[in-house]
Amino acid sequence: MWQFPKQQNFPLILRGLHVDWFGHFPDSTVPDMSSAPLSSSKFPIRPVVGSPAPVPDRERRVNLLVLCGLALIVGVMTGCGAVALRTLIGLFHNAFYNGTFSIWYDANVSDGPSRFGDWVFLSPVIGGLVVVFLVQRFAPEAKGHGVPEVMDAVFYKRGNIRGQVAIIKSLASALSIGGGAAVGREGPIIQIGAALGSAFSQAIKLSTWQKITLLSAGAGAGIAATFNTPLGGVLFALEILLPEVSNRTFLPVVIATGAATTIGRILIGPDPAFVVPDIQMSLAQALGLQEAIAFVVLGALCGVASWAFIRLLVVMEDGFPKLPGNAYTQNIIGMAAVGLMMVALTHAFGHPYVDGVGYGVIQSTLDNKMTYAGLLASLFVLKMLATTISLGCGASGGIFSPSLYLGATLGGAFALVVSMVFPHAGLTVPSAAIVGMAAMVGAGTGGVMTAIVMVFEMTRDYAIIVPVIVGVAVAAGIRRTLIGETIYTIKLRHRGHRIPKERHINLYLVKQAQDIMERRFILAKVGTTLKEAIGAEDTDDLRAIIVEREGRIVGLIPPRSGLWLESQRNPNLLVERFVESRAVICRDIDLLSLVLARLKRHRSGAAIVFHGVDRPRVRDIVGVITKRAIADTVIDSYDD
Repeated sequence: MWQFPKQQNFPLILRGLHVDWFGHFPDSTVPDMSSAPLSSSKFPIRPVVGSPAPVPDRERRVNLLVLCGLALIVGVMTGCGAVALRTLIGLFHNAFYNGTFSIWYDANVSDGPSRFGDWVFLSPVIGGLVVVFLVQRFAPEAKGHGVPEVMDAVFYKRGNIRGQVAIIKSLASALSIGGGAAVGREGPIIQIGAALGSAFSQAIKLSTWQKITLLSAGAGAGIAATFNTPLGGVLFALEILLPEVSNRTFLPVVIATGAATTIGRILIGPDPAFVVPDIQMSLAQALGLQEAIAFVVLGALCGVASWAFIRLLVVMEDGFPKLPGNAYTQNIIGMAAVGLMMVALTHAFGHPYVDGVGYGVIQSTLDNKMTYAGLLASLFVLKMLATTISLGCGASGGIFSPSLYLGATLGGAFALVVSMVFPHAGLTVPSAAIVGMAAMVGAGTGGVMTAIVMVFEMTRDYAIIVPVIVGVAVAAGIRRTLIGETIYTIKLRHRGHRIPKERHINLYLVKQAQDIMERRFILAKVGTTLKEAIGAEDTDDLRAIIVEREGRIVGLIPPRSGLWLESQRNPNLLVERFVESRAVICRDIDLLSLVLARLKRHRSGAAIVFHGVDRPRVRDIVGVITKRAIADTVIDSYDD
């Protein structure tokens, strides 16, 4: 059976009908329409096709004050969830690495050799097998780094995430990180907070846009509580998740992140995520030419590194499922490789270095204790391999902490090399590490403002803010030049789920074609006259006409084309004379933003909606999107 090739942008000509396709299409099912008659025995047309749109479940829409109160509840739950996740990570880490039963674990201190010796390489393997079981048995969404699943829920699942995802994600991520998988704890708490917000919203049957708002509030609250960065959490929700930035979305997110941060500070402590030495003396003055050039070069290096990180992660996530055996054997291979890295580094340097969140290496770099460029460069390469292998073989954890690790080690190594070549450049390891951390996060995730603000909040050092801005801007520009997708969106692109890059307009962008299409239209065969196609009951000329020949789509005549008046003057004219030469076709699951882009590109008055993944035929048509339907959707998205 012919299918569209994957990961390509190319035009498709169907009997004179110009169609743009993006990516491959996921499998889905709807009632088969292939047996429906295309015409009666008397007339070569089917005057009306489709059925009335199903009545959606009753949804509740609360006012902004109530929504803010609900966001407060979500923030408190997420703050407690962040503390619980840290506790679980400490419990599993102490059990797997030290053989002790304790929840106390300072991730900012690098571990020495494990009491299990070389047998510690089994730690990530054992933890990984339990993770595979939990994920496959209870919540497949908990696999991987979490944020893509949250974005998918916002744009393709109407904000719905199952409540059990929060529980399974907590256990799976704690087991992965505690066992030694080279992943972070931020992605998990983002997904946990989002799942809590979504499940809570579903329980009280909130409307879709309010459900998405609380989901995003929970995600922002999670990252705020984990890093003690309330502003960064707000910006993450606004920049990465929310389709709309307005008072009705901004205020709930602010309240949720504030509540979660307060809970985190009470239960964890008020200190920033990392302690930074005093570097203000070298940076408080105007940025010198040599320093500026150095930070620009560092930003460029981080941009290339972000591209490599994204590409390598795709290779691992696509490659491991192709290995012989099942998910368990694939996980054993990957986690054994990570375990061997831990053993080798422990023998060479006395620390495993690449396991877990890696905050110990980051803190040591900021403390200027990592003074060998070769070691930092090696840790950069090994951490990138360990993280992508961990996520590719089925671990559950985030990429935020690994991105910070990569940026710190790359920045530190760069500073040491520059200081050897240009000793008076004024570039220090801590300052370069901070810039590298922000640049890697901003370029890799696409959250440029988030990265700048979060790194400032994590380090509490304003003196470095200008170099951070320079480094992030350059890195993001380089990464966008090399690859348009972020480390979050590229995973969804492979599913055929494209995330709009400009999401500041309105929440109607999360609607799919099937949500707004008109299900009543006229289907006419080639050779049908206007008189036959437009009956007396269609004097309002409001329905689109789809012209077909032997089951193939020939084209579309948008509504309000003036055909009724023309049918009175020249009733014997054939309908194909009025077909748009560049009509638009879309799938029923395509986002409205994509449909709008195609309509604008081809200056078309309507779009044909079909279901399926194969070359569209008449039997696959399920509706028509008209400008009237789009206008109604936009109007309905506004509050009174």
